[in-house]
Amino acid sequence: MESWFLADPETPAEYYGREFNKNALKANPKVQEISKSDVLNCLKEATRKTTKGPYHKTQHAPHILEKIGPERVRKAAPECDRLFQEVLARL
Repeated sequence: MESWFLADPETPAEYYGREFNKNALKANPKVQEISKSDVLNCLKEATRKTTKGPYHKTQHAPHILEKIGPERVRKAAPECDRLFQEVLARL
């Protein structure tokens, strides 16, 4: 899930504010190819100096997920797109 944040870096940047270091995020457009440890390290580095503190999954992820751009994530993460397709097909 955290790799989805790299597909829409504007959303976490907006959530964390001006101290967010967008340059710390990996630039790979295929976000699912970035290892989980690299993604988490990028997020922690990007958020280290923010007033909300370093990225924390249970404290921060829900707020970011509710605002993330699904169209950007679906383009960058094929498994996310597949999940959306499956859910929508069953509705």
